[in-house]
Amino acid sequence: MVQTSNLKLLAMGNPLLDMAIRDGEEMLKKYNLKPNDAVLASSEQMGIYKDIVEGYQVTYVAGGAAQNTARCAQYVLPEGSTAYLGCVGKDDLAQQLRAANDREGVESIYQIDENTPTGSCAVVITGHNRSLCTNLGAAEKFSKSHLDTPDAKAAIEAAKFFYLGGFFLTHGVESAVALAKHAKEHNKPFAFNLSAPFIPQFFKAQVDEVLPYAQLVICNETEAEAYAEAANLNTNDLGEIALAIANAQSVISTPRTVLITHGSKATIRGVQGESSAHVHEVPKINPADIVDTNGAGDAFAGGVLGTLLLNKSIEQAVDVGHRLGGMCVGEVGPVLKFPKENVL
Repeated sequence: MVQTSNLKLLAMGNPLLDMAIRDGEEMLKKYNLKPNDAVLASSEQMGIYKDIVEGYQVTYVAGGAAQNTARCAQYVLPEGSTAYLGCVGKDDLAQQLRAANDREGVESIYQIDENTPTGSCAVVITGHNRSLCTNLGAAEKFSKSHLDTPDAKAAIEAAKFFYLGGFFLTHGVESAVALAKHAKEHNKPFAFNLSAPFIPQFFKAQVDEVLPYAQLVICNETEAEAYAEAANLNTNDLGEIALAIANAQSVISTPRTVLITHGSKATIRGVQGESSAHVHEVPKINPADIVDTNGAGDAFAGGVLGTLLLNKSIEQAVDVGHRLGGMCVGEVGPVLKFPKENVL
């Protein structure tokens, strides 16, 4: 039975095993990938997984954006504070993901699909860029009925804060809305990450179903610009976009906050009802110390969520998010290895 006595954060998304390679320019060209993007693998791109295993030294890292965020939030929270919902296969990849969550203290509340392998993501690193090419596998088999299983139900009832990875909307909007409605009905915060430019580009209807319930929205500059284009905002000014998302339709009583990260440039914060955006400068990092930017946004989100759950201010939460993101880029994948006192 899942342990919920200290549960604070429940995240939901697509559990994936990341397969990371360096100096992957050839893979970008062969599979028509952009240097700093995230896509679902087309039928023409499915060969990339075999190619990288045969031609490169692959580093395997437990991934999935919302799962990364849950582990990073747990990094700053007391023991037993986080749990995660998603669907995996009955295979070794799933065991690797569960083991990674166990190490970080995240409760894995997985739905198991015995007929579909656990999802994987090719992470092609070129310089300071990372390109993500995802085969969802079992992740897209998540069914709303899993929310009614004893462990999931206990976690949903106990959690104080909910977080949804936008990638989940490619297949799981019904489950996402159910979780969002529970948050609204019980006056609990619901956070949502746009996750990738293709989500607002091609799944805007699903975004529009979830966004009204969101008290907190997180994205990066390319995702924000993709949202602005899909919503016909006629601007690429991040401050204007942050305020537009903050003031989009809402069914909750708490003002919505929007955080837009921009790599080493300042993070922009828009708040519903305010006339101008806030600017949060990012601490400088020596480019020589940057190993892998994959997962930095997830680490930022985890830092923000964890700090808010410690009843700190949004300003403090953004600062901690920046520190965790900065720590993450010094490692391969979303891994945090430094003592917590360096962060809080």
